[in-house]
Amino acid sequence: MAKSSEKTVPSINIGISEKDRTAIAEGLSRLLADTYTLYLTTHNFHWNVTGPMFNTLHLMFMAQYTELWTAVDPVAERIRSLGHFAPGSYAQFSKLASVPDAPANPPKALEMVRILVSGHEAVARTARELFPLADDAGDQPTADLLTQRLTVHEKTAWMLRSLLEE
Repeated sequence: MAKSSEKTVPSINIGISEKDRTAIAEGLSRLLADTYTLYLTTHNFHWNVTGPMFNTLHLMFMAQYTELWTAVDPVAERIRSLGHFAPGSYAQFSKLASVPDAPANPPKALEMVRILVSGHEAVARTARELFPLADDAGDQPTADLLTQRLTVHEKTAWMLRSLLEE
């Protein structure tokens, strides 16, 4: 009988323990779910905004949902780099996300802004909660990714919040 030519895939040995890689991947999965949910809400608001601030918000929301859409891929790919599958269904995202789904009926423009402020702050909290684990595990790529996401979400929340000042 001929020997099997089946090759085994080598185990991951990147200097981060399996336990830490699993915990970080789980945290990144929550970040991915939050980011995707916020993306969808922002895109929804882009489509449905009305009122005197229409043009300003329509364009602002487009820039924001485009940034969020661009952000999901690096998060998912980092999860894969750690040896885990990235969640990718609405069912999975709804279980993992801390960001609530968009309201069924589009709210008024300034309520959209309030909802997005809250969403960006929630995503920032999710990223910040994971940061110490990545840092303690010596996972610089994840820590760098988290730093980038924190910068975007905190700045976006500030810019949106400024629209609510009188």
